Amino acid sequence: MSPDPSVSGGTSAGAMTADDIRRAYLDFFVARGHHVIPWAPLVPRDDPTTLFNGSGMQQLVPNLLGEPHPDGTRLTDSQPCLRAQDIDEVGDNRHTTFFEMLGNWSLGDYFKSEQIPWFWEFLTDVVGLDPARIYVSCYSGNPEFGIPKDTESADIWTGLFDAAGLDAERVDLGTAARGAELGTGGARIAFYGAKNWWCRMGSAEAMPVGEPGGPDTEVFYLYPEVAHDPAYGAHCHHNCDCGRFIELGNSVFTEFRRVAGPDGEPAGFAPLPRRNVDYGGGLERIAAAALDTPDVFEVSLLRPVVAKLEELSGSAYSTGETHALRVIADHLRGATFLAVEGVRPSNKEQGYVMRRLVRRAIRYAYELGLTDAFLEELVPVVADVYHDSYPVVAARRDDAIAALVKEERSFRRTLTRGIGVLHTLAQRGGTLTGHELFTLHDTYGFPVELSLEEAGRHDVTVAPGWRGEFDADMAEQRARSRAAAAKK
Repeated sequence: MSPDPSVSGGTSAGAMTADDIRRAYLDFFVARGHHVIPWAPLVPRDDPTTLFNGSGMQQLVPNLLGEPHPDGTRLTDSQPCLRAQDIDEVGDNRHTTFFEMLGNWSLGDYFKSEQIPWFWEFLTDVVGLDPARIYVSCYSGNPEFGIPKDTESADIWTGLFDAAGLDAERVDLGTAARGAELGTGGARIAFYGAKNWWCRMGSAEAMPVGEPGGPDTEVFYLYPEVAHDPAYGAHCHHNCDCGRFIELGNSVFTEFRRVAGPDGEPAGFAPLPRRNVDYGGGLERIAAAALDTPDVFEVSLLRPVVAKLEELSGSAYSTGETHALRVIADHLRGATFLAVEGVRPSNKEQGYVMRRLVRRAIRYAYELGLTDAFLEELVPVVADVYHDSYPVVAARRDDAIAALVKEERSFRRTLTRGIGVLHTLAQRGGTLTGHELFTLHDTYGFPVELSLEEAGRHDVTVAPGWRGEFDADMAEQRARSRAAAAKK
């Protein structure tokens, strides 16, 4: 059995907007006894281990470990997130650095038998997604740590699929590589190992002592019109990266914590004092599914930004000029939220990421012929999209715009000259060295990642040992700065 290419999705006419979905989601869980908690800042206040909130659960780690929450055991929210590690993926139809994550939590309250049917009900009855295009994955277990296969979740899904008149065959894949090798045979429920284990630190093996985690069940939406790309393997499967299946959300059953062995090093797992549910779902992806498109840049949170870029540049998204338009729209949305929170472009930590987002957006604007300043016209569009749903954006709108426009002016003064220097350096020696990359960074304000991207665009070779040279120059500069500061 294989997914039927003739399966049709719902029409996009009258489809819910992202704002509609966010509101409906929160209402749905409030009606089921949940308290809406405030969204946490993008920049965590009390977590020095990470630069940004990359998931809805970060502010709730103490509560998942057993600390009572002042608002009770049933919580829900919509959390703005930023994952700078995804920056190089942006440009396709589904990856963004900034996104909103819908969340609901049970802190020792309900568990799988309530959570899974609720998510199904929300997707099919509230949002109106086609049940025949929903596929799921569950955890295949970890014998080394004594964690069983999650047949309980699979059985719940089977009941839901059966009630909808859908076949619910299962397949054990274990790894994404095996999925690509064998395919799913059309099975609706697939079992994976590491892909269906969730914690902040990645795999179960990598978790530090004390970290909570657990198996999850993930929900995917099939876009049958998307042809499988063999670059991702011989066969498509639920967790394939080709874009035929797109994950909408995952319900994590956080019931374990990593414990130490006799030597103090991470060993096995122990049950948490209570079993929790930690759900996170991509608002943009669910909104795209409601529109029956695999492209998140068509949803109401991003389309106005893309449309303004089309107007300013004369580009046309519909004719395939998508990559640069997507990068700019995503990066400026993330940078706007950072500016709203008071982050300013700099060469350190969050400010460095913000600077990279803004400068990368400006560099991609050149590909669209936008060689003049444009942020003063574009950033207000981003702010207007979130004006009602996030009042803080409205309150700090003008300050955020001013900060980004200032960075644009600063960068444009050096951009053309820096690109010229990069090309001259490359032509002189045939390759770019780490010393030259440092000069571009130090003198011309080029983040090293931008220099590497620019080199790739123009087939300029980068010396294999560039990183060591670059880091040595950076260390020497810092030493000089410290010595100069000590003399003052």
